[in-house]
Amino acid sequence: MTKRLWLSILTVAFALVLTACGSGEEAEGNGQTEDKQTTWDQVKEEGEMVVGTSGTLVATSYYPKDSDKLSGYDVEVMRKVGEKLGVDIKFQEIGVDGLFAAVKSGRIDAAINDIEVTEERKKNYKFSEPYKYSFTTMVVRAEDHSGIESLEDLEGKKAGGGATTVFSDIARHFGAEVVTYGNANNDVYLRDVDNGRTDVIINDYYLSKLGLNAFPQFDLVLHPDLRMHPTEQAILLGKEDSELQKKINEALAELREDGTLTKISKKFFLGEDASTKPEGDIKKIEGFDK
Repeated sequence: MTKRLWLSILTVAFALVLTACGSGEEAEGNGQTEDKQTTWDQVKEEGEMVVGTSGTLVATSYYPKDSDKLSGYDVEVMRKVGEKLGVDIKFQEIGVDGLFAAVKSGRIDAAINDIEVTEERKKNYKFSEPYKYSFTTMVVRAEDHSGIESLEDLEGKKAGGGATTVFSDIARHFGAEVVTYGNANNDVYLRDVDNGRTDVIINDYYLSKLGLNAFPQFDLVLHPDLRMHPTEQAILLGKEDSELQKKINEALAELREDGTLTKISKKFFLGEDASTKPEGDIKKIEGFDK
């Protein structure tokens, strides 16, 4: 049975799989087929890798103005990885909160969407080597910084974000109420902070900066004093996908060495190189960062 036929059957049974998929069943998912081929075997045989991404994250995975072609740093990096591996990349647009389940079930081969590597996530998934390094910041109202001068001031505030993101975990850690969205575009999050429906967006530095640059009509700023939680972003893979992980890592190493990652980053991140670790003092969050 080919992977694509298996995926068609899986889509019908997806809800049942999600409820039945416990820790003892993980080895049956993660892109494995009935004949026990590895995900890399399938990708190589079919000449195509199915990669999940949101399609709504400015500069990372999005549709540039007046374009119907998906682009962004993550998207273009993934395309270059595909070129190195000699396979086509087929993007499947999935909301950020659905990417993990889609990888675990084998619905997609991999996911790329500014996904942060954490020790907790490593228990259930594999990651490539990082293709991006960043840190966490806050988008707040310009006039009063939304009443936030320290992380402790998050208590009782409303933070816009995705339900399963690390950024929302940070907000909850400090007592904020997380207001969740579907697969919404950046302007929806920003508008809500601007009009007071929410108070803050805790997010990646580069993405926050790009979001504000893309929507200057909102009276919002990056918090000038809060730089925290250094992060690494990588390609998300199934727990059993060691061979695919190795192949992707080899491709990323070549792209880093020949300057491709830097070139793509500067194109999308206002001339900044997100493929290297940022400079300056970036504080770890006590009681949260490992």
